[in-house]
Amino acid sequence: MKKKKSVVSRYNRWGYIFLIPFAVVFVIFQLIPLVTTIYNSFFENYMSGLKKVGPNFVGLANYGKLLTGGDLGKYFGNTMIMWILGFVPQIVLSLLLSAWFTNPQLRLKGQRFFKTVIYLPNLIMAAAFSMLFFTLFSKGGPVNSILISMHIFKDKYDFMAHIGSVRGLVGFMNCLMWFGNTTILLMAGMMGIPDSLYEAAEVDGATPGQIFWKVTLPLLKPIFIYVLITSLIGGLQMFDVPQILTNGSGDPMRSSMTLIMYLNKHLYSKNFGMAGALSVMLLILTGILSAIVFRVTAKDEVQ
Repeated sequence: MKKKKSVVSRYNRWGYIFLIPFAVVFVIFQLIPLVTTIYNSFFENYMSGLKKVGPNFVGLANYGKLLTGGDLGKYFGNTMIMWILGFVPQIVLSLLLSAWFTNPQLRLKGQRFFKTVIYLPNLIMAAAFSMLFFTLFSKGGPVNSILISMHIFKDKYDFMAHIGSVRGLVGFMNCLMWFGNTTILLMAGMMGIPDSLYEAAEVDGATPGQIFWKVTLPLLKPIFIYVLITSLIGGLQMFDVPQILTNGSGDPMRSSMTLIMYLNKHLYSKNFGMAGALSVMLLILTGILSAIVFRVTAKDEVQ
């Protein structure tokens, strides 16, 4: 008995040894920065011209400024609007492509090629993607030239000067960059559904539409919840696309300014106290929204 226990303890020891690299990386690059950020959020610490003010302990004053300033709610609204504009077409397109690729009756040719192509935008850096769209949709860009030559517009349209067009471009770019990844995840979920369930539904006389809504979608619910929560977290962290597209200004009228762009402005101005407070509030906000989404979408499993 003692010999068996010693063998088990030796195996357990190797497990703990292999966990050491992860633990070290987590502590250095995640836990320590998190604790430092929370600590800095309670201090007044910024640059006033060439003069450094602080660090002076101010308690919850930084949080109060953020909550009463009015900008936090506006930038949160901007972030959510642009995330929704990208996520809704993304999930619809991904569901459609996943259903096509996993349907054995269609017998689509060249599936590997098309799966590779739809995933390629996810491999392109968001900065390069943003610069491409900035060039394409600029006032003197090729999109304006094509629209004028087709007599759709009489004059050049300034896409970057209108709220709807800027938000639409940000949502469109996020959709293009991430729909391939979402398609792969949903395809994996659909391929894991037993064929016997589809055969039983067909025997009962269910139409393809009924099979999709009554069999496929309910069984995809866990993966759909995962996609929704991870996409929401990514949406709250939206930065590079609107930052480059609007040159960091969030124009027009700061309608495309996101929470992370607002955080970046505090860091750029070296206002570390406000930046820390905003980071902590963003962490709390992400946790609350993720919990709400999980609670609402997984209501049946919880009950």
